[in-house]
Parts: sequence; C-alpha cells; structure tokens
Amino acid sequence: MKIKYKAFFIPIIVGSLIWLATPVRPAGISVIAWHLLALFLATIVACITQPLPIAGVALVSVTILLVLRLAPIKTTMQAFGNKTVWLVAMAYMISRGFSKTGLGKRMALWFVKLFGKRTLGLAYAIEGIDLVTAPAIPSNTARAGGIIYPIVKALSETFHSTPQDHTERKIGSYLIFSEFHANIITSALFMTAMSPNLIALSLAESFKIKISWLGWFVAASVPGIICLVTVPYLIYRLYPPVVRETTNAREWATQELTKMGAMQLKEKVMLGIFGMALLLWILSSTLNLDATTVAFIAISLLLLTGVLSVQDILHETGAWNVVVWFSILIFMANRLNKLGIIPWLSRAISHQLKGVNWLVVLVVLALVYFYSHYLFASQVAHVAAIYGALLGVAIAAGVPGTLATLILGFTTAIYSSTTQYANGPASVLFGSGYVKQSDWWRLNAILGGYYLLIWIGLELFWLKIIGIW
Repeated sequence: MKIKYKAFFIPIIVGSLIWLATPVRPAGISVIAWHLLALFLATIVACITQPLPIAGVALVSVTILLVLRLAPIKTTMQAFGNKTVWLVAMAYMISRGFSKTGLGKRMALWFVKLFGKRTLGLAYAIEGIDLVTAPAIPSNTARAGGIIYPIVKALSETFHSTPQDHTERKIGSYLIFSEFHANIITSALFMTAMSPNLIALSLAESFKIKISWLGWFVAASVPGIICLVTVPYLIYRLYPPVVRETTNAREWATQELTKMGAMQLKEKVMLGIFGMALLLWILSSTLNLDATTVAFIAISLLLLTGVLSVQDILHETGAWNVVVWFSILIFMANRLNKLGIIPWLSRAISHQLKGVNWLVVLVVLALVYFYSHYLFASQVAHVAAIYGALLGVAIAAGVPGTLATLILGFTTAIYSSTTQYANGPASVLFGSGYVKQSDWWRLNAILGGYYLLIWIGLELFWLKIIGIW
C-alpha cells in the first residue's frame, strides 16, 4: 500500500482553519466540542482524498483524538461495542459463505438461464441476482464487483462486446449500466444492503429514533418495486443495446452450471442458513430479537456446520475493516451530538427556515443531500458528514422523526446516481470501460430525477398511507 502524503494536505488545512477559529466559535459551544469538530471534518475530507484507506484514516484520527484528550480513552474504546457495527461485520462474513461455497455464482447462473432469452430479460436477471443477495451482503461494492460483474463481463464477451474492440454498445454497456442501477435500488430497498444505511440509522438513534429491518423494508417496498420493474426498461429505451436477442446466454449459463455440477451439501446449508437469517430479520420486531443477534446466530451456524472456518472469519478483511472505520466515525459523529455541535447547527439552520412548512423543509433537505453528493467520492463520508445535521434540522423544523430518517436514508442510496465516483460500485463498473463518462453523467441525470420523483414524491404518499406521518 502506497501512502499518498500529498493527500494529507487538504484535510490538514481544513482541520487547522477550523481549529484556529476557536476564539470566534458560536456561543454555547465548548472548546473541546469545537476542536472535535475540526478533527471530524478533517477526517471526512481525508476519507475523500484518501491518503490512506478509510480504516487507516480512522485509526490516525482516533489516535489524534486521544493524544489531544478530546475524549477519555475508556469512552472511546466503548465505540467498538456498537451493535450496528457488528451487524455489518457479521453480514460481511455471511457474504463470504456465498463466494466460498459457489452459491452466489450458481444463483447468478440460474437467473441468466431463466431470463436470458432477450437482452432486456438479462437485465432483469442481473437485477434478480442483486435482489436476492442484497439482504445479506452489506457491501454494495462486493455484490457489484465480486458477484455480478464477472457474470456480466463473461456474458458480454460471449456476444463479442468489449471496450477494447469498440463493440461495447452491442450489449455490454447496457448490462453494466443496468447492474449499476439495480445495485442502487436494492441498496435502498433493504436496510442491510449497504453499510451507509446502517450508519444513518445509528446516527438516528441519537435522536431516539429506531427502525426495524421489516419497518425499513415495508417503507421502501412500493418505490423499490416500481423502480425494479421500470428502470431496466427505461435504460433499454434511453441506452438501447445493439443485440436484442440473447439465446446464447441461456446456453452459456447452462454450460457453466454443468461445469459446476450438482449443488453441493455446503451450498444447500448456506442457502438454508441465509433463508433462516432473512426470516428472522423480517420477524425480529415480532420475536423481540435484535438484528445483530440474528447475524451472530447465522455466523455461529456457518461455523458449526463447517461452511465457514475460523480462518475464513479471521481473513474476512472487509468485516474487520468495517469494525475499525465504522466504529470510529460513528463514535465521533455521536460525540459531536452529545457535545452540542449537531443541536447547535440544527437550531441555526431551522431558525432560518422558521415559518416554512415542514414538508417543504424535508423536500429541500433531501434535494440538498442528493445533489451535494457531486462533491463526494464516498457514500460513507457523505452520510457521516451531514446526515445527522440534516436529520436534526428536519426534526427541529417539525418533521416527524421516523419520516425524516427514512426519506433521508433512502436518499443516501439514490444519490449514487450522480457520478462515476459516487460509490464503490460506480468505480468498479465505470472502470470496466463499457460506458463513456458523458453517457454516465447524461443518463444518471435523467434517472436521478426519476428516483427523486419516486423515492421522495411517491414515497411521501406511501408513508402517509402506512401511517408513518
């Protein structure tokens, strides 16, 4: 790993400027709170410039926090006991079972075999793969890059569609872009489909707002289903492939399944445990069973049945990476709230919005949150930086807390439909070379507007119907 020392420059400048402004800080804000704000914002900027991977940035930041005594070490270490952090980590380990047993690849090939007669059908097949794996894989990058991209690339090459030969528009461009948007939709549909969702909910808990796995899914179901049905067709019309009939895809999938052979016992066990975890997550509020506990049950069963080994758990770097950076960023954000920074910011902004209808305030905040993502290269950095502040503003303006949490939470997923650097899946899929940057921005501008209509406009009506407000 090469350290990019120049990338430290901007975070240091940002943090230093805020730190030096301590004498003119707002009334009622303590020196420690202001200094923590300087460190937190420098950390967020470093997550964008990335002089080190995000876990490294977080470790350096928490070290500075401890050395400067901005929080006691005992309190700081308690950050690593956050149950939401461990839910994400355990879900990463569950996802390892999909790749180790080959179940993820087999499920992908099943979908291609079932729906692969036409190119449009292939897009829905790709969407289906993302849909069934999303609840248990909290890394949208892992789904897009580790499970689906290899399948899409192989399919494209089967039809002689590659960027190297300038034949990407035959079928590859359409499939790549369809998977990117399938990933966005499923990331909004399931609470456990990407870690930024869980960061948002963890920040919402500081406002005494709790949403269950099933509660999130029900709230997201109507806009999610509408987008799952319509978006592949919209892309088909806006960005049509040259090849429309794809009978070879079904033959290719059949051949690949033949090579894999019959479904192995470990695949069946993996499928059964995944199904059990999904059922328990759905029933968690009814059974009074915490979602993190369900994840621990699933991991223990995978260990006891031999699907995963202890070495698999120890070598799941994605999970331990999350434990480090997620714990530290959430701790710093929650600490700012306790020290009064977020309440002060919320009051300051809400004062400017005094007299404005709270529904208008919510829509404006969601739009600001969405379009500000053009300035971010990370969903994690974006949600950690301003989600809590925007939620505080919404609540101070009179927006029902659960409504604000959900609308801003769904916006966290759909604002990926902006740039080629918007999130991990965007980097992986755009980096394949199948879609030109001009097409990426043009099509996302159109589909981003469509998502705003569905996930904010229509969603408000749906949440009214189910009694959220």
